[in-house]
Amino acid sequence: MNAITTHHQFLRSGGDATLPRLLKPSPLCRPSFAVRMSLREDAPSLAVVGVTGAVGQEFLSVLSDRSFPYRSIKMLASKRSAGKRITFEGNEYVVEELMPESFNGVDIALFSAGGSISKQFGPIAVDSGSIVVDNSSAFRMDEKVPLVIPEVNPEAMAHIKLGSGKGALIANPNCSTIICLMAATPLHRRAKVLRMVVSTYQAASGAGAAAMEELEQQTREVLEGKQPTCNIFKQQYAFNLFSHNAPVLSNGYNEEEMKLVKETRKIWNDMNVKVTATCIRVPVMRAHAESVNLQFEMPIDEDTARDILKNAPGVVVIDDRAANHFPTPLEVSNKDDVAVGRIRSDVSQDGNYGLDIFVCGDQIRKGAALNAVQIAEMLL
Repeated sequence: MNAITTHHQFLRSGGDATLPRLLKPSPLCRPSFAVRMSLREDAPSLAVVGVTGAVGQEFLSVLSDRSFPYRSIKMLASKRSAGKRITFEGNEYVVEELMPESFNGVDIALFSAGGSISKQFGPIAVDSGSIVVDNSSAFRMDEKVPLVIPEVNPEAMAHIKLGSGKGALIANPNCSTIICLMAATPLHRRAKVLRMVVSTYQAASGAGAAAMEELEQQTREVLEGKQPTCNIFKQQYAFNLFSHNAPVLSNGYNEEEMKLVKETRKIWNDMNVKVTATCIRVPVMRAHAESVNLQFEMPIDEDTARDILKNAPGVVVIDDRAANHFPTPLEVSNKDDVAVGRIRSDVSQDGNYGLDIFVCGDQIRKGAALNAVQIAEMLL
């Protein structure tokens, strides 16, 4: 199968990938004909924490798309969102305020409400017997908490069993780490990565629904000659790009960059792999892009690498040199797979010991909600 054929199949695998997220119908408002009805008495009970946020809404979309079985589902959010009504798979739910007692009888809790909420309520949920899949950074570097990408290191959570009566925490990696390692890991397994240099081009979706809305608003304002509204970021985002807005640390790296360093080492269980990153915000609505340079212990040529990536789960190759067609954020928006292209030998390294690749993945989907739901699926 050539790269172009693979790409055409990829485009047929879902909806119109060229539409920005804000132009898509919200998963909270699914039409009745999309009802899948995954309610089953023998299935686990679920809770979605932060259900009204961008990732919380995507949780619902992914659960429905994948027909995830559940006997009940709780919609949990902050006090200001409590009382809102959500229609999900043909049933109407009232959003409940997140409280310590919210997790009584909950088997699996999907968290995406920020690190402070996770730190406060994650342990409470675990004490209540829930298995928590947490999308924040709160527990990622905790030695006792597995940090999991199902296609990469499923063995890290093998000891956690649904129905054991014991609660547990499982951490979802950072979006940029997930997208990077989906492509880098199959190559790492073949030739062992010694050093990885990553430059990211991160979309507004990584900063939440409010940032996506502000990018849309700023674009209109700039085109109309108005001063752009800068509430989420301190500078103009539309028609601009800037260093990722995460706090800068004493070593000059920002927190987003160091997540790539530390999380890669934990997920690969290799404290010696050398990783460096530069993370940039770009005015894209959703889906992150990453340029990844790899140095290997064993030689690996670009044709072998391309074949490995074509056969990697959750990865699609878009690598048409003749047409100069490679992955773009628009093409992967609202898609499950991570797209890889620009696969080429690094001319600065001798003997096929280096590769350059370009990776795009939907930050809200595989970079957050889908990965968490896949973790939950592994518990079934």
